[in-house]
Amino acid sequence: MSLFETGPVVTTPGIRDMMNLGPQAIDTIQKCLDRHCQGDWGDLCDDDKQLNQNSLDEEKERGFTYDNLFSSYETDFGKIYIITECDRSVTTILTPEEY
Repeated sequence: MSLFETGPVVTTPGIRDMMNLGPQAIDTIQKCLDRHCQGDWGDLCDDDKQLNQNSLDEEKERGFTYDNLFSSYETDFGKIYIITECDRSVTTILTPEEY
């Protein structure tokens, strides 16, 4: 169960290339998405993690937020970013080069 609405989850060409590396890569990406949805922001500094928490708190209090949710994960297949838009309309999984 996710702490927030994700909207549709989309991937960029770099992530699709990573997924083509095989089942382990796909499983790794899915685990990172699961972590993101549970509020485990990965390899962010404490200040950035707090920004995400502030966004979740604001959403709970007001029903909306102006801030995206951002996660970063180091994997055996390379670093990936996951971004959920501030209106929770879409979540994008991408590589740092595509950011």
